Amino acid sequence: MDRLANTVRPYAWGSTTAIPELLGIDATGAPQAEMWMGAHPGAPSRIDRGAGPVSLAEVIDAAPEAELGADTVRAFGPRLPFLLKLLAAGSPLSLQVHPDLAQAREGFADEERRGVPIDAGHRNYKDANHKPELLCALTPFDGLCGFRHPAQAAALLEGLGVDALKPYVDILRASPEEDALREVLTAVVTAEHDAMADTVEHAAAAAEKLGAQGGEHAGSYAAYAAIAHHYPGDPGVIAAMLLNYVQLQPGEALFLGAGIPHAYLNGLGVELMANSDNVLRCGLTPKHVDVPELLRIVRFASGDPGVLRPEADGGEEVYETPIDEFRLSRFVVAPGAAPRALDARTPQVLLCTAGTVRLRAAGGEGAPDELTLGPGESAFAPAGEHLTVSGEGTLFRATVVA
Repeated sequence: MDRLANTVRPYAWGSTTAIPELLGIDATGAPQAEMWMGAHPGAPSRIDRGAGPVSLAEVIDAAPEAELGADTVRAFGPRLPFLLKLLAAGSPLSLQVHPDLAQAREGFADEERRGVPIDAGHRNYKDANHKPELLCALTPFDGLCGFRHPAQAAALLEGLGVDALKPYVDILRASPEEDALREVLTAVVTAEHDAMADTVEHAAAAAEKLGAQGGEHAGSYAAYAAIAHHYPGDPGVIAAMLLNYVQLQPGEALFLGAGIPHAYLNGLGVELMANSDNVLRCGLTPKHVDVPELLRIVRFASGDPGVLRPEADGGEEVYETPIDEFRLSRFVVAPGAAPRALDARTPQVLLCTAGTVRLRAAGGEGAPDELTLGPGESAFAPAGEHLTVSGEGTLFRATVVA
């Protein structure tokens, strides 16, 4: 196994304090949004097997079956199929959706055929993979996930008392669900900028007032007012009002499948996703919004956001999802407890989020037989590496569905 040295991405929406506090280091005052653990080419972790630091991606590329196991390579190719992150939102992320696998392959091939540079600001597909993801809260965590039922969205918009929103309310109440959601989202993201900015301003003022008054939708109104504070005049504020507002408590999680509009608003969490960077944006961003492609990808269906809680499996607590590329679980290790064995069939990335945990391996050439991890520290174990965990703390485990 190998201790990971990881990159922290300084995206503007990141918290300035959450990741430094977890790591026990001084904050710099700059945003620290995501710490990446894995072999994504954008910021691969680095390891040292005695000859100096090297990219985990390079190590896997050199011997994929030795690092990932034959079954993982056969199923997903010669790359680590998942990416684990610490995500620290200090302000709202863009309102976004991700394509399914067929859409990603089609979109990537189309942009390649048209010669769109891979780093172009208007490029939608950076790879040919889908990007399902799972977010598990480490602190209270706020987000938006999936469409509200049209009648619920209509009631929330109507409650603002903004005349410019009345046509949307009428559509949401009169049309079939899919048609209503599609028509209103389309109208919002294609509206004339100045008129929509004025609507957003009035809606935000009303939401702030209603959020402070209390009542059934007070939490949602307050959240939308806060979003508008960060993105004044952005049509994504109205689009966000079509979505479910979710508050996660530590240990709770959200699974975000293809086509589900979502945005993270505030909090620290562990995020696990398929190894992809494909994002279609709806708003709350200065970046490119491709309306026709967005409308092709979004699934216009309402539903409960489906908060997940871990299910016990022996000493392991598993967050069940319908995805094979990744599996997230955690161990809450009690002092004095017998060491717990970790399944060795697949590659795994292990992240300590509290306390101190010890990973013990049978050993191998060039590898230590024990690692101690503190909060924010992580390790990579190749397929076939038999490990046990002990100590006192919390360990998250990212691996592949065997």
